[in-house]
Amino acid sequence: MMLQELKIRMLALDLKGCIYLNRFSKVKLVARFFKVVSRLGDGTFWYAMMLTTWLMHKNSYYRQIIYLMIASSCATLLYKLLKHKTTRPRPYQVHQVIVLGERPLDHFSFPSGHTLHAVLSTIVLGYIQPVLLVIMIPFTLCVALSRMVLGLHYPSDVLVGAILGATMAALVINLSFYFNILL
Repeated sequence: MMLQELKIRMLALDLKGCIYLNRFSKVKLVARFFKVVSRLGDGTFWYAMMLTTWLMHKNSYYRQIIYLMIASSCATLLYKLLKHKTTRPRPYQVHQVIVLGERPLDHFSFPSGHTLHAVLSTIVLGYIQPVLLVIMIPFTLCVALSRMVLGLHYPSDVLVGAILGATMAALVINLSFYFNILL
């Protein structure tokens, strides 16, 4: 019975965090800002960071960028599999107090694919070109926040997306060391 109570408390806290952050979307400037962040987080920003990394290093890190692209494809498969296995509805679909601030790319909430890709890309590209972290870390945090502010995800969706992204980034970096490619 204790496990059930813990689960209920966790879900209540998750909803409370989602409602709190979603309230900021009622401010038009804030909503517009996070919509732009969300759209850039669809891929445009990360492609620009990959191009910037390649331009800064030319051919010396092309393999890592290819690994990142492969890892991103695997991440997409992983989060789509998890979404279809868990079938967790998005917050705005379940709770009338949650205002939808942007159209979702798919139907289910868990985990946040935007956050997964943001963390994955930030860690790998930041490892290759640390100076870019000054731009990528704040953007990644904004992507994560945007998912909740726009009513698309619960905090736990974003947290699990970040954990999966960090795990996949560690795998990319470790595999590239194994194959003697980084530095």
